[in-house]
Amino acid sequence: MTPGRDRGAPAASRRAVLRAAGLAGVSAMAGAGCSLSGRATQVAVPWSDGELDQFRAVLRGYPAPVEVVSAGDDIDAFLRARHLAGTSPDVAILSRPGLVTEYAQRNWLAPLSDDLAAPFRSEWSDLLRWNGRLYGAWVKAAFKSLFWYLPSNVDSVPQTWEDLVALVRRMGAAGSGPVPLAIGAADGWVLTDWLENVLTCVAPAGFYDALARGEPRWTEPPVTESLTLLAELWALPGAFIGGPSRALLTQWDESVVEVTTGRAALVFEADYAQGYAASFGKPGLPAARTFRFPSVDGVRPLVMGGDAAVVLHGSRRGEDLIRYLVGAHAFDPWIAAGGYLSPNLGVRTDRYPEGLQRQLAEEMNDAPVLRFDLSDRLIGSFGGADGVGIWRVLQDFFRSVTAKGADRAAVVNRTAATLNQAARRAGGAP
Repeated sequence: MTPGRDRGAPAASRRAVLRAAGLAGVSAMAGAGCSLSGRATQVAVPWSDGELDQFRAVLRGYPAPVEVVSAGDDIDAFLRARHLAGTSPDVAILSRPGLVTEYAQRNWLAPLSDDLAAPFRSEWSDLLRWNGRLYGAWVKAAFKSLFWYLPSNVDSVPQTWEDLVALVRRMGAAGSGPVPLAIGAADGWVLTDWLENVLTCVAPAGFYDALARGEPRWTEPPVTESLTLLAELWALPGAFIGGPSRALLTQWDESVVEVTTGRAALVFEADYAQGYAASFGKPGLPAARTFRFPSVDGVRPLVMGGDAAVVLHGSRRGEDLIRYLVGAHAFDPWIAAGGYLSPNLGVRTDRYPEGLQRQLAEEMNDAPVLRFDLSDRLIGSFGGADGVGIWRVLQDFFRSVTAKGADRAAVVNRTAATLNQAARRAGGAP
């Protein structure tokens, strides 16, 4: 989910630039102790608010001082600025394995001991390797195949894509009650998550991974079929609060609140929406529940995201901190507090509170096949960020396909061609 840019890519958004500039000199200190004199291990993280507080709680068990810098959503812009200034942190937490590969290629990272890959599924750790060497270790997972809803607004949860389309069509045409869908389309990664879940269902084995490797195959039928299905749903009359234009101004967290307060019936969001769902309910309404992303062509998707820790080149203390974070009990405080999933197979699922977290952890660990967020795996200029890359392409697709009188087939073909061109520019195979 965290964006990344290549050299020569469009400038980051004003919001991201201001955040990176401001946070370069402002740090959030871990409870384990800290020092600005250089004695503390410094770690840059994308988290803020409650997630940042929970990470501080995790660090209280570390035996040495740690300085935590909250770099915000665009940690890539922050790290690039710190690299140019010669003040890179010891450790960074990255939500994009594509950035791990890119930084390793640039010699910005120190390789890690291979035993740090042992607690994780091989398909997870392989995403953090370059030229056979390990450059990152996973510290957090995200379950990206969930819908949130209020049972008072949805009589029967959709099991198939056809069920979902029928529900949105019926509620949108009713003209009363909650609007069927909330969507935080102002955050382009929300739209890529939709595409990835549909694509994993309709694409043959290996196709999804080929796209993630940068191969320019976006004009092939699995992509155009996926875009066509999304166009059919998103263009339904009355689908969104305030219409599609309003949806393009809605942030992901606001979209969750639109459901928990009863204004919308459904929102597709990952497990980390749990904190917002719990905190922003409307008095008198029941708590939000979840259901899995509906099956498409008889296949139910499971798309995961995650955050990985890397050591910046030149650090002498970074691997020690990562070794602690990879420990099976390091994140116990966050597990107990809720809103956290561990990709570490050594974390027993009975340590999670009963309910959603434990259920998702069991499903994640037992799944024979899972896919990692495609846009997070992309490298270079194709990777997403505010207003650029694949995020921008999907936002343009959403805007165009929901416009009154849109030729949806033409929009689908144009979007597929744009994605293919972007993949080529980013260094995909000819």
